[in-house]
Parts: sequence; structure tokens; C-alpha cells
Amino acid sequence: MKKTFIQIGLAIVIVGLGFWLYSSIMEPVKFDNEYTKRRDACAEKLKAIRTLEEAYKSTYGCYCGSFDTLVNRLLNEDSMLVVSKNILYDKIPQDVDINEMTELEAIKSGYIERKNIYVNPIKKILSDGKFAYLDPEGKLKNVDNIEITDQMRKKLEDVRYVPYPKGEKYEFSLEAGMIEKSGFNVPVFESKVDLSDLLSDMDHQLVINKISELERINRYPGWKVGDMTQSITDGNFE
Repeated sequence: MKKTFIQIGLAIVIVGLGFWLYSSIMEPVKFDNEYTKRRDACAEKLKAIRTLEEAYKSTYGCYCGSFDTLVNRLLNEDSMLVVSKNILYDKIPQDVDINEMTELEAIKSGYIERKNIYVNPIKKILSDGKFAYLDPEGKLKNVDNIEITDQMRKKLEDVRYVPYPKGEKYEFSLEAGMIEKSGFNVPVFESKVDLSDLLSDMDHQLVINKISELERINRYPGWKVGDMTQSITDGNFE
């Protein structure tokens, strides 16, 4: 009987050690998989923020450091200047092939009319196919409707929020300003999230290890797009 108890006890210890060994091996793997998933979700949000900032700059000549102002002005103002081109077919003689002319030649001949018009920046973004979003299943989808629906308005207003952890309301930081480059003032912006916020519900020690690993190679411990010290709009996820 005593031998049986010892064998049972050893079996329990072996199973426990096996489970502990499996967990110690799989925990970093699970962490890396979740880290990659969250990085990709943040990248799509930051790309959307960049798209909005570029539209804002095209409209107002500078970037915006406030999500409220960025989204509200783009949504509610017909303020983006675009050039409208209209081909006047009734003025083109039958013996003239407009396709053999440059656009400038066609304009000078009165066959093409160009005029400046103001349009809504968000509708311009949508019509150009430049805005995409993650659906509830995490799949990237392009927007193919140029109307600003209530659903689209909500997606634009929510672009400020970090997608993880679920149930939290962390916001991407957003800054904008000017730097001097070659004697000129150049607009810059930066939007980012720290890993300490993005991974706040994950294993604390693994998060610290990841942050230390990035800091050791002089990389920002988080995800960002743009930069307040140089005129770039790249993201560190690209």
C-alpha cells in the first residue's frame, strides 16, 4: 500500500512538472502571437490616422494635434481644394483626336475646362479608396461607400482608441507642429501608443522584457506613425 501511494505521488509530481514545463515553453509563444496580433491591429489604426492627417494637411496646410479637431473639421467642412476637369466634347472638331494632345494643349484649345472647387475631405478620401478598417473579425476591409453614414462617422471618431486591451479606453497620443528644415518651416505630426498601455493586461514580466529588449537597441517601445523631430510619415511597424 505504501509503495502504491509513493507511485501515485510520483505520478502526480511528474504530471505537474510536465504541465509546468509545457506552460513555461508555451507562455512566451502565446505572448509573441498576441503581441503580433496587437501590433497589426495598431498598425491599421495608425495608418488610418496618417490618412486623416494627410487629408488635413492638404486642406489646411498643416497637421493637427487634436483628434476632436482633426475628425470634426474633416467630417463637417467642405474645405479641401481640388481641381475639377471637364471635357467639352461639343467643342472638339471631328478631325481632332484629343487623346493625341497633352492636357495643357487641350485646355489652351478650349477642349478641356478646369476649375477649382471645394469638397468634403472625408468624401474625397473615401472616393479615392484611401480609407480601410478592421471588421469585427479582424479582417481588413476597404470602404467602398463615399457617403458619410452614421457607421462611418463612428469609425472615424473611434480611430483615436487603441484596439487593445479589450474593454479599456486607451487613446493614441497625437502631436503636431513645425520644425525647421533647410531654412523652411516644415509641418510634422506623431501618433503613438506605449507597449505598457497596449499590453497592460498581459504577463507583466514578459512585457518588461519586451520593452527592455527594444530600448536596448534604441527603438521606441511601442508603435507610432510620423515623428516630431523629422519630416516623415512612416510608421515603425512598416
